[in-house]
Amino acid sequence: MRARPLLALLAALASGAAGCTSEDARGSAPATAPRASDQGAGTAAPAAVAAAPAGDPARGERLVAELQCNRCHDGTGQAPAARDAHCVQCHQDIAAGRFQAPAAAMKRWNENLVQLRDVPSLAAAGDRLRRDWIRAFLLSPHDVRPRLHATMPRLAIGPEQASDIAAYLTRDRRDRREGRERPSAPLEGASAARGRELYEAKGCGTCHAFSGAAGVTAVAPVKGMEKETRAAIALAPDLRHARDRMEPADLVAWVLDPAAIKPGTPMPQVPMSPAEARDIAAFVVTAELSPRAPASAPERLPLLSRRVTYAEVDRRVFRVTCRHCHSEPDYALGDGGPGNTGGFGFKPRGLNLATYEGIAAGYVDDQGERRSVFSRGPDGAPRLVAALLARQAEEAGRAAPAVRGMPLGLPAVGPEEIQLVESWIAQGRPQ
Repeated sequence: MRARPLLALLAALASGAAGCTSEDARGSAPATAPRASDQGAGTAAPAAVAAAPAGDPARGERLVAELQCNRCHDGTGQAPAARDAHCVQCHQDIAAGRFQAPAAAMKRWNENLVQLRDVPSLAAAGDRLRRDWIRAFLLSPHDVRPRLHATMPRLAIGPEQASDIAAYLTRDRRDRREGRERPSAPLEGASAARGRELYEAKGCGTCHAFSGAAGVTAVAPVKGMEKETRAAIALAPDLRHARDRMEPADLVAWVLDPAAIKPGTPMPQVPMSPAEARDIAAFVVTAELSPRAPASAPERLPLLSRRVTYAEVDRRVFRVTCRHCHSEPDYALGDGGPGNTGGFGFKPRGLNLATYEGIAAGYVDDQGERRSVFSRGPDGAPRLVAALLARQAEEAGRAAPAVRGMPLGLPAVGPEEIQLVESWIAQGRPQ
């Protein structure tokens, strides 16, 4: 594998094109719905996510293959992705120095390699996660792991497909395999007050954030820690979401012995008794949570009066993220990247953001016609700008069904960079 194409994976989740719209979805795209973990507290174990259709595991298996979930996640039940198409494996090889490339290039890549070094495995999802939560999360992804830069991308699926995927991922629960009954009252006799004390004594806050819970230990800094500790912290979910994601019985079993549920997990087995595990679980699922502060997208900045050139926009925006997946064949994996030739369930859009001429050529719409990324939508924003603004809105919890935010699944481009792109377009796109 060549060194240059590997650089294209630095933002491989940004796989949809600026031309992606609701026409891509296999069903209507839902609006972002409020979650129980956002509503503040309560002292009862939650019923967080509304019951959903059972779904078809066989269809879900086909969708997992079609959406190429194995390019990022292990534990999908699919054969591993080819090494030159496995986004996370490539990044791990670069970080570990295993990738064959000139030393100068490896040094430059590692200085900027923050995306997709760690991604949660989907192994044993049915033993850990509520099926209805998986479905809701697929339809409305949000930030579960605050120490990861990437988040789950908003895929081109509808409610029925999300139900099918959730049914597939939870098809093989341990209690069903072994004929065991789940406890009807797993937290019976547990003390949330003792659980809070144990949460601190056992060092849970070393890795986990617990936003909204007053007075808990903050997560430790990642820099300088051993590889295993860094991965554990990066992958540790915000425990605010635990009451939505997990049944109390599953949470108790997980706290007591994570590796027995999911071999290879970076979550350590902390010595404790079954009673202590129940107490910690009781604290996690009943702790009073303050409401989340309303999220808002950054203010849109006015057009710049100074001259903006393509060279500046390319250096500060396109080259940083966009061209990793919207590129020419010689740059991205030999095929132009998933934002050009398709991937992750998205149609080929033929969008090449690596050159001035490629950007001017635009993208391919659903009818196979070439369209300009500079054409203006109903709100007057050029299509390229609208996609960048849509990602900011998604991060604020306001997904727009008509426009898929870019970069897909990665942090939004900042307001200054969007201002730069919009100013360049308004000035006639000078080179």
